[in-house]
Amino acid sequence: MVATSVLSMVMVGRVGHLLDELTERYIPANTHLTRINILSFERALALRRMVIAKMQDPPDELGYKARKQFYEARDADIDKEADAARKLISAVIDDSSTPSDNTALARIDSRIESLVGEFRRLLRQESGDLLAALDARDFSAARRSIGRTDTMRDEYNEKVEAIRADMLKVSYGAIATIRSEQTRAVQTSAIVTALTAIIGLIFANLVSGGIIRSVRKLLDGTRAVEAGHLEQSIDVRTTDEIGQLAAAFNRMVGQLRTNQRVRETFGKYVDPRVVEGLIERPNLTAAEGQRRVMTVLFCDLRGFTSLSEGMTPQGLVKVMNRYLSIMSEPIRTNRGIIDKYIGDGIMAYWGPPFVDEADHARFACLAAIEMIDCIATLRREIPELLGVRGTPMETCDLRIGVATGDALVGSIGSEVMMSYTVMGDVVNLASRLEGANKAYGTRNLVSERTIAAAAADVEVREIDRVVVAGHTRFEVVFELLGSKGTLKPQQLALRNSYLDGLAAYREQRWDDAVAQFSAALEAMPGDGPSITMIKRIKDLKASPPAQDWDGSWHIEK
Repeated sequence: MVATSVLSMVMVGRVGHLLDELTERYIPANTHLTRINILSFERALALRRMVIAKMQDPPDELGYKARKQFYEARDADIDKEADAARKLISAVIDDSSTPSDNTALARIDSRIESLVGEFRRLLRQESGDLLAALDARDFSAARRSIGRTDTMRDEYNEKVEAIRADMLKVSYGAIATIRSEQTRAVQTSAIVTALTAIIGLIFANLVSGGIIRSVRKLLDGTRAVEAGHLEQSIDVRTTDEIGQLAAAFNRMVGQLRTNQRVRETFGKYVDPRVVEGLIERPNLTAAEGQRRVMTVLFCDLRGFTSLSEGMTPQGLVKVMNRYLSIMSEPIRTNRGIIDKYIGDGIMAYWGPPFVDEADHARFACLAAIEMIDCIATLRREIPELLGVRGTPMETCDLRIGVATGDALVGSIGSEVMMSYTVMGDVVNLASRLEGANKAYGTRNLVSERTIAAAAADVEVREIDRVVVAGHTRFEVVFELLGSKGTLKPQQLALRNSYLDGLAAYREQRWDDAVAQFSAALEAMPGDGPSITMIKRIKDLKASPPAQDWDGSWHIEK
């Protein structure tokens, strides 16, 4: 028993020494590297605030001076953190009593030295040029310099992240070494105990069992974190080195959970695919933007004004949340990006890099069809949600506009706030088409270019040639009737009669056109476009169009 006790004490002491090194050197070194990354971001933020202070008219000299002092302080702090991390790594390498991956640690130390030395010198030089440009109020040079500074800082942060990852890998290796030493201690204790006495075996297990369980918990927790499972923590109640290591590990997992919650929360305000692109593909946020062919959809709730007037704020919030949830689902399932909610309106877009250029018009049309199919669900669920019947929601309907064309895509905004969005005439056209549904009594209007790209997958009918506000040439607009091959006989009759009426209308054969539009109303009573065209023909008979009339109709709102 005495021999077992002494041997166990020696081996446990060695494990304790390894744990001391892990908690007092490896983890603090990782902490210092993390602080370098944080200080770099703080330093970059101070630099941007200095630029803002200088660019004000008149310049905020006091604010600039205070932020410059903060900037220089963070610069010195980075050097301190780097020196502290290198000292800890050197201490691990110099300690010959513990097994460690000295080669990997030496490489990490050399990379930190290189990062703090040459690379930081270049970053300071570039920052110095930026400050000199600010002092000289040469804002053009300052803008160019801050772009170069941001690029160098991003590269600097990537190198710090790479060093941190390698240091964490070495730390995991140290944990594996501890477990290996502990396993050997248990095996040796078992052999000696078997040769001495059963009592010695029990004593040795009591001493070592608790340690190995804690180490195993720590190792299992590390593997769980590596696999992406952040919901569990290590329950180690001891106050020794393992307990300290477990507490530090739990704090680290807590920070990771917090970061994950931030990312998930951010994804509720910005489309998750945009968030993923902003984080994992920085080139997605290129401020200069890119010109691409995109498809844009605008959706609006008809009757929203009367709906909002008769509800309490709480009830209106419930209705709008449910309405936006129902109408957003077809957009997401068809790979669309919801750009923003504008009151009761939705703006969404399709196109590279999220959808191939050959598919985005098709996905947008299918989403519009599904949104129209969801109207019945919306009318059924809203009264149940409010607990009343006969609400204005039962008469509400959708207006959807879809257009395809060239758009500017990229991060657009100010220096303090950006939005990844689309801009251009195609956005205005989609919005105008959404509003044009009022004139025709339709639920959706789609541009000719969109239909040309999606014709193989949808059934449509041509509605009219319209000249929307801000345009000088007409746009042929279509109505989506359903997916390919799903039309009922009355819908086919409606489309054929309407097209014949439209042809007669453009040839100014008014009586033939009215007859065909009336036939369309017989096939589908209450058809908005047919009613609109009959009324328009009556007006045109009273006031005939010019001889060079091309059959188009101007819509000013």
